[in-house]
Amino acid sequence: MEIDSESRTDSTSAITDRTSKISNIESLGLSHSKLAYDGNFIRSASGVFMAGEIVFGLLVWTLIGGTEYLHIPALGWVMFVSVFYWVLTVILFLLYLTMAHTRIPQIPWKILGICFNGSASVLYLTAAVICAISLNVAVRGRYYFISWVASTIFASLAMVSYAGNTVVNFKSWRSKSEDT
Repeated sequence: MEIDSESRTDSTSAITDRTSKISNIESLGLSHSKLAYDGNFIRSASGVFMAGEIVFGLLVWTLIGGTEYLHIPALGWVMFVSVFYWVLTVILFLLYLTMAHTRIPQIPWKILGICFNGSASVLYLTAAVICAISLNVAVRGRYYFISWVASTIFASLAMVSYAGNTVVNFKSWRSKSEDT
């Protein structure tokens, strides 16, 4: 099969047009998106911990949110902690995954990770304890009792994930500070 010269010319002009548009954008002081996908982050220890944090945190607040938790005020704290840290963890995960954090060098990312994950560990510990204590109010065999038991387990797993990520970030920060 032969490709006619007219279709070759069309594709060449399309590439030239695209190149000229990019250079026009850059001449105006604007730039196109340079966000990249970092597949190595997902396989790193920090990426695995963050994935665990996202999954366990999601399970905590969906299991509690699907019950009549408003009758127990302490479970409102558990919902706050789990939703708040879940949203922030998803945002940080996307920043690391797209390498957008490299475009903001003013933020000390390792120290931010240590503080964020450390505070999440402590607050998830309180959430897991509150969840466990709230089981006394629940009636055994009811659907919300089982959901609250599961949310207690997942809150504990989320706390362990945040604590592990704190240790990984601390070791990374310490090794970087010893090099300089």
